[in-house]
Amino acid sequence: MRDVEAGVLNAIDEAETVNLLAETVGIPSVTGTDAESELQHRFARLLTEAGMDVDVWKLDLAGLAARPGFPGTEAPRTEGYGVVAVTEGEGPPALALQGHVDVVPTGDLAKWEGHDPFAARISGDVLHGRGACDMKAGLVANLAVARAIKKAGVRLARPLAVHCVISEEDGGLGAFATLARGHTAQAAVITEPTSGALITANAGALTFRLEIAGRAAHGATRHEGVSAVEAFCPVFEAIRRLETERNRDVPDLFRGDGAPYPIEIGTVRAGDWASTVPDLLVAEGRLGVRLDEDPAAARAAFEEAVADVADPWLRANPPVVTWPGGQFASGRLPAGHALLDEVGRAVADVTGARPAEAAAPYGSDLRLYAAGGIPTLHYGPGDVRHAHAPREQVELRELREVTRALALLVVRRCGARGAEESR
Repeated sequence: MRDVEAGVLNAIDEAETVNLLAETVGIPSVTGTDAESELQHRFARLLTEAGMDVDVWKLDLAGLAARPGFPGTEAPRTEGYGVVAVTEGEGPPALALQGHVDVVPTGDLAKWEGHDPFAARISGDVLHGRGACDMKAGLVANLAVARAIKKAGVRLARPLAVHCVISEEDGGLGAFATLARGHTAQAAVITEPTSGALITANAGALTFRLEIAGRAAHGATRHEGVSAVEAFCPVFEAIRRLETERNRDVPDLFRGDGAPYPIEIGTVRAGDWASTVPDLLVAEGRLGVRLDEDPAAARAAFEEAVADVADPWLRANPPVVTWPGGQFASGRLPAGHALLDEVGRAVADVTGARPAEAAAPYGSDLRLYAAGGIPTLHYGPGDVRHAHAPREQVELRELREVTRALALLVVRRCGARGAEESR
């Protein structure tokens, strides 16, 4: 087996992998856009060239939305595609490597060096660009492992699957569709950025919408009206108190994160005329879901906190809370599952250090795989603090290390014979 492992590691083409990452960043696959579909088809071709049996299908968007457990979406879309590649081997895949092709919008272009977020720029050993960290480096690592296995002439005893999904950023439609199609595995690694750690649990995140009523009046006689902006102020204070309460006694896995279940207001819109007292305020945000908490309980706690604000106007005109968009439950790897040790040993053999185990405060596809009975953790190149930011970047050293660790994991978990033995 050691000879087989060495053969696969030697077959990893690091320059080719970096070039592919730069090309992949150059495809502006923002969630819901045509480029998202373009990148799915590109990976389908590349995985086919890597000798895998590839399933490409067009998602039935209406049918998926009607299924129990539908995770919700936020970005408008007219189409979506699923891509799953599987090697030869006996039985169900022993391992799935998963990654999402979609990226978030770029924001203010003036904040990007060179003003083109999709022109991958390499400075020293760092590659910059939208999606470089979240999570095209992880996607490319998955593909590089599949290519190395083919190039080394290795035949796996049990299949390896590579799942490429869409729409992770706005809820997880792609992962939901992949599982609904019947694709499964005995375990999965999602190559989201983890800064060298093994992320075995995710908090959840629920998108909410608040509507606060006011009473319109001319701005010159504002005391005749009730400002929806002023009415929102005690609601906001109640939300901040709820956040403090929900972040007491957090699990040790969050390692010093004082608020792994944050509540944030992302957008606020009020009024329709500068000299009119605003009669409606609409605020949208995200509610952190605690580990192992039923999302229904999290929603109820938020709704109760908003309803209990001691304000006469709000008592007579209760705020309206709805739950549109992405709905991420929490999820975690089952305690004591062998996957944690298997990945940890592979990483240690590459880097010389055993990786730490941790939890992440954001939602991800992990919870969908876990709910589908697939033990799952995160391990991938990049630092999540660079995700969604104009400084988005990934260290190429991490890309190299993750690719090599995943290659060892695949050979060991799937079992393999070298080219000579395969004859």
